[in-house]
Amino acid sequence: MQKTERWGSRIGVILAVMGSAIGLGNFLRFPGLAAKYEGGAFMIPYFIALLLLGLPIAWLEWSMGRYGGDKGYHSSPGIFRSLWKWKGSPYFGFLGLLVPVGIYMYYVFIEALCLYYAYLYLVNGLPEFNALAGGQPFTNLFANTTGSAADGSLFQHAHPILLFLFICYALNTGIIFKGLSKGIEIVTRIAIPLLFICAVIVLIRVLTLGTPDPTHFPDRNVLNGLGYMWNPEPRHMTFMESLLNAEMWMEAAGQVFFSLSVGFGVIITYSSYVRRNEDVVLSGTTSAAGNIFAEVALGGLITIPAAFIFLGSSGISDSTFALGFLTLPQVFQAMPLGHFFGFIWFFLLFLAAITSSLSMLQPAIAFFEEGLGMERKASVTFLGLITVLGTGFVAYFSHDNKGLDYMDFWVGTFAIYLLALLQVVVGAWVFGAEKAVDEANRGSLLKLPRWVAWIWRFVSPAFLIFVFVLWIQQKLEEKIDLFQSDVTMRLTVTFLVLLSVFFLILISTAMRRWQRQEKEDL
Repeated sequence: MQKTERWGSRIGVILAVMGSAIGLGNFLRFPGLAAKYEGGAFMIPYFIALLLLGLPIAWLEWSMGRYGGDKGYHSSPGIFRSLWKWKGSPYFGFLGLLVPVGIYMYYVFIEALCLYYAYLYLVNGLPEFNALAGGQPFTNLFANTTGSAADGSLFQHAHPILLFLFICYALNTGIIFKGLSKGIEIVTRIAIPLLFICAVIVLIRVLTLGTPDPTHFPDRNVLNGLGYMWNPEPRHMTFMESLLNAEMWMEAAGQVFFSLSVGFGVIITYSSYVRRNEDVVLSGTTSAAGNIFAEVALGGLITIPAAFIFLGSSGISDSTFALGFLTLPQVFQAMPLGHFFGFIWFFLLFLAAITSSLSMLQPAIAFFEEGLGMERKASVTFLGLITVLGTGFVAYFSHDNKGLDYMDFWVGTFAIYLLALLQVVVGAWVFGAEKAVDEANRGSLLKLPRWVAWIWRFVSPAFLIFVFVLWIQQKLEEKIDLFQSDVTMRLTVTFLVLLSVFFLILISTAMRRWQRQEKEDL
């Protein structure tokens, strides 16, 4: 196997994994779901999914990744080959390439959107900022920036967002060129603390707002805003009726996956670069704890309470996009020094986005290096050309943001579930749950109890299978109808199928190369 680099330090890999996990899902997606399911009631399935799915599968991925790294593999196809001796096992690793690469293709577009909004606030370039907008100008700004009026509108008018998209591509490529310890690790060491500082600044401002509009005293104050977010008292049904909502449980589990980067193919690759006796249990728990803190204690305390104070409960949207790019600009508009805090907020979102996007290409880069024998810069360049096609697809098919929405569903939800289920089955049933516990505990001060093996074998797969069957029952027919009626949906699925076939062909090539190397080593 060709020689690969390692992380420079334990704190480096923890911050890198934390950076991968802390993203727009923490500050926009999580508050949006909490608003959709009326606050505190959502937190019950959220924490249950965290304890039964998120943390256990994260520990499993850390253990599987380090084991594969000991065998000289750093990509999902290679790691699956080390865990599962069946000759066809690497083919199942294609999802570990498709998911992070597919998510990167549209995620970098949202990243550019955050940077563009931060720039507008910095230069006071929002024409609506000093006027009473009533929300409509912000709607127009968002529609123009995303090209939602018509397919191809961003290219027809050469919208400035394309320049910021180029900047984000250049930043990601330049940092990834430097490698793990000299690129990604250094950036996350700076970006993650800076991200937390920005979040605390905005949080302090929100918690000290009081009741900024005296005409709404005492209804719209900070305490009521926090109560709207956290009290388990649904306003349109009883508490027990809320807990029986199957869709809430599905979305809570999906949020945990998205938030912790479980099922992304990132943790299993990142952990393969740690040293042989690295404490993966402590590292996995620490990175997960930092992510949950960013999500619950920062994202949950900023977004919904701020919107409630200025706009009331009727002004809070449960859409991630609308909450971040339509509702919050109205909040900053009404807030004293709003242009400053608007800049801090969107710069925070940009930092969260870029630390996540940096991680999404490493699984494919590792595969190109070990499976195809490519040098890192050649791998990054090759992958950059592939991802430009996907990002261009999302930017062009922008009418009603369909290209982005369909990519997000099929890759960011559907494929993540499949990969998470596949990793649990391979780790717990093929590699062996007890063996995985022993692997995790090797060199660990924080030991996993033996009952974690039972969760890996039975609880996590049963939960995932139940969710998947429930989705088939409730949503499959709707998706089929949409596929038949919507051209953009058909193009999206076709694009992802072609990308999957491309990765499968490359895996076949890598398998022949690995077999030749093994014969030469005999």
